[in-house]
Amino acid sequence: MKINRDLQDKAIAAELSTRFKQYRIAASLTRTELAEKSMVSVGTIARFESDRDIGLLNLIKLLKALDLEEKLDLLIPDPQERPSRYIDNYTPKQRVRKRKKNDNDWKWGDEE
Repeated sequence: MKINRDLQDKAIAAELSTRFKQYRIAASLTRTELAEKSMVSVGTIARFESDRDIGLLNLIKLLKALDLEEKLDLLIPDPQERPSRYIDNYTPKQRVRKRKKNDNDWKWGDEE
C-alpha cells in the first residue's frame, strides 16, 4: 500500500507497523532478539507490530536496530537541502507571522 494524504491516520500507522514487522522478519530477528539489540521491551515491539502507539524515541531505537536510521532523513528532509537554498540572496525564515484582520467596526463606547 502506498502511503499518501488520502489515507486515515490509523491506516498509515497500520501500514508502518506491517512494514516494520516485515523488515524484522527479513532480518531473521525474533522480537526478543530485537528487544535486546534495541534496548526496547518486547511488549513495546509487540504493541507497535499490532498497530498501537509507541513513543518516538522507541521508534528511533527500533529503526536503528534494523539499520533503517538513514530512512529517518526521508521522513522530514533537511530544509538546508531544498532547491530554493541555491537562489541568490536566500535567507531562511526564522518565524511565521500572520497579519491580523483590521476590524474597522470598532468604536469608542460613547459613539453610536
